[in-house]
Amino acid sequence: MRIGETADRSGVTAKALRYYETVGLLPEPDRTASGYRDYPETVLDRLRFIRAAQAVGLTLGEIRGVIAFREAGRPPCAHVLELIEGRAADLDTRIVELAALRDELRRLDERGRTLSPDACSPGLVCHILNPAAH
Repeated sequence: MRIGETADRSGVTAKALRYYETVGLLPEPDRTASGYRDYPETVLDRLRFIRAAQAVGLTLGEIRGVIAFREAGRPPCAHVLELIEGRAADLDTRIVELAALRDELRRLDERGRTLSPDACSPGLVCHILNPAAH
């Protein structure tokens, strides 16, 4: 398949396909006599994997590592589980941080509704967000 057909069938842009080759997520495809990329059907499975891995938050570097396990002839499942556990732990931390941010925004909202805009000093820019004004 040429790059356009591969892009259409996979939902990945031609630019992304070329980038994935550059960073080692896809092997460089064969070329036609006229120099066009000629992807095998199997590239679609690889692209589905890449998209699924990105959907759960894996970085391209992490995805490349998983692919390296497979290319070395080893099942990457244990490594993938470690990555998933790490991503879940990161999300737990981020959820706590976001909840704290939400609480702070609500506090600022309540405080801001009690302040008069006329009392806001030009030097503070906005007294709702100025820590010295709290």
